[in-house]
Amino acid sequence: MKILVTGANGYIGQGIVKAILSLGHEVVATDIHTDFVDERAERVACDLFSVADPYHYFGMPEVLLHLAWRDGFIHYSNAHIEDLPMHYHFIEAFAKSNIKTMAVMGSMHEVGFYEGSINENTPCHPESFYGIAKNTLRDITKLYCKQNHKNFQWLRGYYIVGNSKFGSSIFSKITTAEEEGKEEFPFTKGLNQFDFINYEDFCEQAAAVVCQDKINGIINICSGRPEKLADRVEQFIKENGYHIKLQYGAFPDRPYDSKAVWGDVQKIESIMGK
Repeated sequence: MKILVTGANGYIGQGIVKAILSLGHEVVATDIHTDFVDERAERVACDLFSVADPYHYFGMPEVLLHLAWRDGFIHYSNAHIEDLPMHYHFIEAFAKSNIKTMAVMGSMHEVGFYEGSINENTPCHPESFYGIAKNTLRDITKLYCKQNHKNFQWLRGYYIVGNSKFGSSIFSKITTAEEEGKEEFPFTKGLNQFDFINYEDFCEQAAAVVCQDKINGIINICSGRPEKLADRVEQFIKENGYHIKLQYGAFPDRPYDSKAVWGDVQKIESIMGK
């Protein structure tokens, strides 16, 4: 298949493009810049939202994987709300094209404060601009896919563990602080339990989802098990041989973070053949 990946030069985009290519599919990878995109892909550097007819401009792909998103780690950035109309028009254009499958990267932050296992039927009450915008785009994409008879795939991402400096996660920030020679890293109490998934596994799961069309709807990209934040971060520091120490209690826990939350793995395990 020919798969269009937007936001391909970003932290997760780079890895997902590689994973899709490794499965033998053709990738059209687009972003403002494409410096870090796998050279096996067809790389198209452009302003995504300035393209009038994206379906034909990107070579009539069979699958859209929309990863592009601004300020993803800044949950109260105004960009989430300001950019939403542009995402809307982009999704609308593809819904009215001959594309077969429309897949978009979502986030567990769509759900809001919740404790326990999250599945596709879990109610969503987002408590940040990021979660609100993602949840709205999900509803828009689902409705357009239903009206236009497209396969709808919403990849609900959880907490990625990786030491790439391209990301803005706590793990990326710790890596940067270590390389800068800092001895301490300001931290919360670390008692919340989240669903952590290694970067490589995240990318493989996302690629597997968009390379099939039998299982659709909301699909968790996750490990399926909760782990205390402090334990996972300490493990990450140890695994990478870092010397930096966590400064516990420097920051308060975010009020909208759940005490213990994880993704249901039934769908993703079926896709991965487990």
